Amino acid sequence: MIAVFDTNVLIAAIITEGICSTLLRRARTGELSLVSCPFIITEVRRILARKFRLSHEEVAAALEPIREAIAEIIDYEPKIGRICRDQDDDHVLACALAAKADYLVTGDTDLLDIKHFRRVRIVTPRDFEALFA
Repeated sequence: MIAVFDTNVLIAAIITEGICSTLLRRARTGELSLVSCPFIITEVRRILARKFRLSHEEVAAALEPIREAIAEIIDYEPKIGRICRDQDDDHVLACALAAKADYLVTGDTDLLDIKHFRRVRIVTPRDFEALFA
């Protein structure tokens, strides 16, 4: 099973202990294949530094479990057109499509409202975790 985790899922996995951190652990142990892209990694880095005011060293340390969990980082050209209100969400959709992901895991309601994008199913972390029950 191939999944792309949206930025909000990765941030939650680092900042809190809950479903998102459980999903990141599942990726680290190989229960799923987590694919990401430079756009998502850069966004995580930026949010950790600006919103959470982490130093460069703290950001690097926080990114380590994410890097361990990611099976592949893909480069892609976002060629999906304008789908979402937020252009950043279009990048996440393009990443999931280029990764040939089965699932895009997100807490973003704009993305969740889409439900499916081509062959990618868009689900909440809770719904994704339920697949492992």
